[in-house]
Amino acid sequence: MKIALAQINPTIGAFDLNIRKMRQYIDRAKEAGIHLVVFPEMSITGYPPRDLLDRPGFVADNLKALDEIKSYVTDMAAIVGFVDVNTVKKGKHLYNAAAFIKDGHIRSKQYKSLLPSYDVFDERRYFEPAQTIELLDYRRLKFGISICEDIWTPEDVLPRPIYHADPVDDMIKLGAQFIVNISASPFNEGKINVRRNLVANQAKKYNMPFLYVNQVGGNDDLVFDGNSIVCEANGSIVALGADFEEDMVTVEIKNDKCFPLGKSVTTVNRYENSNIENIYKALTLGVKDYAGKCGFKKAIIGLSGGIDSAVVAAVAANALGKGNVVGVAMSSKYSSEESVTDARDLAENLGIEFKEMPIVKIHEVYTKMFKKEFKGLPENEAEENLQARMRGNIIMALSNKFGYLVLATGNKSELSVGYCTLYGDMCGGLAVISDVPKMMVYDLAKHINAEKEIIPLNTIEKPPSAELRPDQKDQDSLPPYLVLDGILKAHIEEAKTLDEIVEMGYEREMARCIIKMVDKNEYKRKQAAPGLRVTSKAFGAGRRMPTAQLYSEL
Repeated sequence: MKIALAQINPTIGAFDLNIRKMRQYIDRAKEAGIHLVVFPEMSITGYPPRDLLDRPGFVADNLKALDEIKSYVTDMAAIVGFVDVNTVKKGKHLYNAAAFIKDGHIRSKQYKSLLPSYDVFDERRYFEPAQTIELLDYRRLKFGISICEDIWTPEDVLPRPIYHADPVDDMIKLGAQFIVNISASPFNEGKINVRRNLVANQAKKYNMPFLYVNQVGGNDDLVFDGNSIVCEANGSIVALGADFEEDMVTVEIKNDKCFPLGKSVTTVNRYENSNIENIYKALTLGVKDYAGKCGFKKAIIGLSGGIDSAVVAAVAANALGKGNVVGVAMSSKYSSEESVTDARDLAENLGIEFKEMPIVKIHEVYTKMFKKEFKGLPENEAEENLQARMRGNIIMALSNKFGYLVLATGNKSELSVGYCTLYGDMCGGLAVISDVPKMMVYDLAKHINAEKEIIPLNTIEKPPSAELRPDQKDQDSLPPYLVLDGILKAHIEEAKTLDEIVEMGYEREMARCIIKMVDKNEYKRKQAAPGLRVTSKAFGAGRRMPTAQLYSEL
């Protein structure tokens, strides 16, 4: 049997667009003599549709789209991810489903058994789990269809086993000769290798081929990297889909063996990317799809001359094209001359539009207005934050007038401890690096400069500063970022206790202070722009902490 894995980039709810895309891959598969083309999880709706699933019209339109798709599947077969209705008057009203279509008719449906409800996933909110598992018999081969989480059962994958069922094991007992998994598995740091090892180990464990097709593209805060996988029975990877782009992987299963077919097969060596390159690609795809799927053509960024805004500008130019990015330098009386120069040089290196809109005079007016109210009081963050909010107003005014998408430039380290200004530098439609720790920002800058200097060297080498008061440096308020990032990762991503963090070598009072700052600034993060998820635990849907609470483990 010749099989094509079509890792496509669907847009949530864009049924006509998704149908056209799927038809293109069906046509390509037909031309290649493919017998079965396989699409990702919920490929008709796009993943995750979240509370659109509560709208009857959305579900009905998804079923209409499935009916249209099946009419294109002639002289071959296809597996398509969609949402089905639970007709039993008990349980959740929907299923996360896969349709097996052959010669224009739906011959079988398989529902998802394991419904994740951790981190960014919340499938138990909408779906009923599968009640039965059946095999498909096509071209004298029996195989099982599993859906994403259904294969995430090995004990070495999750911190602890969380499911009592094992759908793949059930399929094997029924006599499956190979397993197909349709997936929408989002990217985070290290996830690509975890997935590859998972699929390879499952193939080796059951001594049969495993075919895994994954969605690609950005949908809100989640970025899907593709990286579809085909494994031989011995666990060796025989074919891989492209990373962070659409692709079609073709293989043939013959006499219980799996062979790659044609030029569309990507070799294993193609995937030996560095971790930072994958992060860069994820951010680029996330910006590109967020802008495109939300209807924006151009983006605007406040350029401070610092490394955060420089990295965001480079990502945006790569994602949207240099002609679709505008950088604005908004210097104050505290801004150094080299900061403006660095911002200008960056814009020139990237080839993006550059504007200078100083806030010195505006700041003088604001300061004068508050002179009476603030009389006798020492200057503090109130005066500092006025400047950040002036800049936010300028950027938002340009956005409103010209329809630009505002890209916020704050990093994860700052957002974690509240070293950012509400309605100021936090303004934006998308927070590009809000899940990127500061030290990783430096790594991204070096990656961007790998072939030539794009981000000015001075931007990378100078001590980071918000430049909101004379001679201000980040380290006046925060520990060195190398230390800060280590504590934050242990606390936020690894959920370590204070004692465990101290055992790692960090000073107790410093760690205690950082944890308190994280807890104290939950209210800011609740009001932040959505950010692209690239680590194992991002702020947003995957971390749901209450704001009004008094619990402390310190």
